[in-house]
Amino acid sequence: MAPHSLKKNYRCSRSLKQFYGGGPFIVSSDGSFIACACGDVINIVDSTDSSVKSTIEGESDTLTALALSPDDKLLFSAGHSRQIRVWDLETLKCIRSWKGHEGPVMGMACHASGGLLATAGADRKVLVWDVDGGFCTHYFRGHKGVVSSILFHPDSNKNILISGSDDATVRVWDLNAKNTEKKCLAIMEKHFSAVTSIALSEDGLTLFSAGRDKVVNLWDLHDYSCKATVATYEVLEAVTTVSSGTPFASFVASLDQKKSKKKESDSQATYFITVGERGVVRIWKSEGSICLYEQKSSDITVSSDDEESKRGFTAAAMLPSDHGLLCVTADQQFFFYSVVENVEETELVLSKRLVGYNEEIADMKFLGDEEQFLAVATNLEEVRVYDVATMSCSYVLAGHKEVVLSLDTCVSSSGNVLIVTGSKDKTVRLWNATSKSCIGVGTGHNGDILAVAFAKKSFSFFVSGSGDRTLKVWSLDGISEDSEEPINLKTRSVVAAHDKDINSVAVARNDSLVCTGSEDRTASIWRLPDLVHVVTLKGHKRRIFSVEFSTVDQCVMTASGDKTVKIWAISDGSCLKTFEGHTSSVLRASFITDGTQFVSCGADGLLKLWNVNTSECIATYDQHEDKVWALAVGKKTEMIATGGGDAVINLWHDSTASDKEDDFRKEEEAILRGQELENAVLDAEYTKAIRLAFELRRPHKVFELFSGLCRKRDSDEQIVKALQGLEKEEFRLLFEYVREWNTKPKLCHIAQFVLYKTFNILPPTEIVQVKGIGELLEGLIPYSQRHFSRIDRFVRSSFLLDYTLGEMSVIDPETVETEYPKDEKKKEKDVIAAMEQDTDELKQETPSRKRKSQKSKGKSNKKRLIAEAQGSVIAV
Repeated sequence: MAPHSLKKNYRCSRSLKQFYGGGPFIVSSDGSFIACACGDVINIVDSTDSSVKSTIEGESDTLTALALSPDDKLLFSAGHSRQIRVWDLETLKCIRSWKGHEGPVMGMACHASGGLLATAGADRKVLVWDVDGGFCTHYFRGHKGVVSSILFHPDSNKNILISGSDDATVRVWDLNAKNTEKKCLAIMEKHFSAVTSIALSEDGLTLFSAGRDKVVNLWDLHDYSCKATVATYEVLEAVTTVSSGTPFASFVASLDQKKSKKKESDSQATYFITVGERGVVRIWKSEGSICLYEQKSSDITVSSDDEESKRGFTAAAMLPSDHGLLCVTADQQFFFYSVVENVEETELVLSKRLVGYNEEIADMKFLGDEEQFLAVATNLEEVRVYDVATMSCSYVLAGHKEVVLSLDTCVSSSGNVLIVTGSKDKTVRLWNATSKSCIGVGTGHNGDILAVAFAKKSFSFFVSGSGDRTLKVWSLDGISEDSEEPINLKTRSVVAAHDKDINSVAVARNDSLVCTGSEDRTASIWRLPDLVHVVTLKGHKRRIFSVEFSTVDQCVMTASGDKTVKIWAISDGSCLKTFEGHTSSVLRASFITDGTQFVSCGADGLLKLWNVNTSECIATYDQHEDKVWALAVGKKTEMIATGGGDAVINLWHDSTASDKEDDFRKEEEAILRGQELENAVLDAEYTKAIRLAFELRRPHKVFELFSGLCRKRDSDEQIVKALQGLEKEEFRLLFEYVREWNTKPKLCHIAQFVLYKTFNILPPTEIVQVKGIGELLEGLIPYSQRHFSRIDRFVRSSFLLDYTLGEMSVIDPETVETEYPKDEKKKEKDVIAAMEQDTDELKQETPSRKRKSQKSKGKSNKKRLIAEAQGSVIAV
């Protein structure tokens, strides 16, 4: 058998993080992305796979309103600080901001021209702003409540603005009116509660207003009269109209034909959609106020009737082209509905579900042989199944009354994917993932069910461990996997396994043993199916969170709150190895590479990769900001998934082979570029050579090149040309190299010369844009000052011999006068005066005995200098 290739590295390939926290959102004109408010930040989310493309920091301001320009290049935001900001989506920078309302902005709308922005405020005012100038162009006052809905009429000839308020009125404002009394064209009062949403028909002649009084009013914009009132019998949160020429419009037209039993649909009819507290989509025809379509049941799952507030939709929007309908739920989910044509009929189906917030991740497992799906148990009463490729929620398994704490998956002999879940409601449930239905319910535990595990070989049973300290074996014999109604599951055997809660259970590969890990700091191994005790594993100092059997050896692995992972021999219960490295409790551990390696995660937020034979931690990954509670390893792909208290799901892929290829390719490329560098040096192409040296990150070569240029005559042009060809990142590297050279006296002259040339080339505006320039300059200044002081001392010392010989009258003053210009002589006198002053101060500070010795030494030195001077004069 060929030896297994050990894994050396994993890469986080995908992440599902919180991208929406409730509140405002806006869809782009082409439906490719959604701008979502998440606390004080704005996330730009890809609508296909829920990945966050970019994030805009909102400066600690909770957001209340968002809007996009028609070309999707500008994003407008407002929050509780009353500051209105304009963001450039290419640079993600705030290009303009101003403060307008006296209260939070509750709604925004951008004019079709992109030049005007309308804002609706909690201060009961409606303001219109010039986008480029940031000044107010229109000021509308009249509402008696919070203004929450606002939109421009699409027809530029009408030039009107419509707003809806909590005062149960809809107002139409004239943007052309100069007289303040004529600004409000109409006050439409047919609602008896807050107006939550307004929409215009495609022809712009009919206005739809939905409110919490459970009705939709249709208004004629010719005379502002109410054409009809549609009773919906539910509190409405959003109304939107259906655009013609789309598959959705064709679907609605076919519904109209069936309803009216006509061969052709009414071309003049206007269709609109409503969503609200019931969580169902309903499609209406304006003529006759007929409900053409209503969902049979809500796609939003809740655990009980007490949580009906979570069932409703909070917003809806028609997506462009054939993307369908988008509905947003109260629990931060985005539902995408699209039209699907079947053989029998055309249906409106939930095609995609993006989850904006997942709550704390408790457990997760991969589904099926191909492992294309991931079942996730969060701090909710449901299990969410995600598509690994798109990270969209494919479906939800709902049925538990309280939080799901544990789950496991398997593929049955018939090929169906089965899921077993344990909950805080003290029940276990068996699910058929193919039919998405519950086929069995097991009761009998008296505590929270903290762990469940399927058999590995026969798939004829599963085990569960509970807070009531018991271990149960549940039989799957006689279970109909296609059953529409769940049956009661039966237990084969029960044992009181521990003195405290059972946190983890695992079944051996041959289904002969089961291991349990408990709060009592021990793990126990039991023989199946009668649960006869085999051995107890003692050695951990704190509770055990995870247990798992090796796939190849007769051993079991445990992870504990004492920050260690241990491997035990099944035969005698002895500890074979102990792995230390985590800084906090180890919450999960799982074997990979056929038992030769394992991965572990803990309360320190780290994922670690270990070698079993060498007891070495190969790699550590830090991608979580909180405890990592869940760890799933694919049996076939060996892909890893982690989930934690930060509500983040990370997918990891083995990158050992790709990393090896990348290293080989980089090494080969470095050799070629190195040869190109040497050729450039030989050809005296210094500009090209310096650029290549920066690309190859060779600071010593850069120094050699600049040093060679400094020794050449007329090299200023080449140096300037070489520096001008550098990018911003290369300038940062240059400053780092210069900072390093500047610390050494032998290299400081070249460093100072390059620094001088760089400062002459770069303007201050570009210097401050260099990343980390402040820290780099802090390292340059002290050494530069030290070098300057040292050179200044050398210059001053160079005048000492002239001064000495002049005092001895060896040098003719007239000769000195002719040799030095007046300014140089004045400078020399200043230096000599300074030296004399230093000498006087030194004499005052020196003790008398020391002065005498220095004086005698000075006399002898003076005599020696005079003798040497006289000798040189005689020689001349």
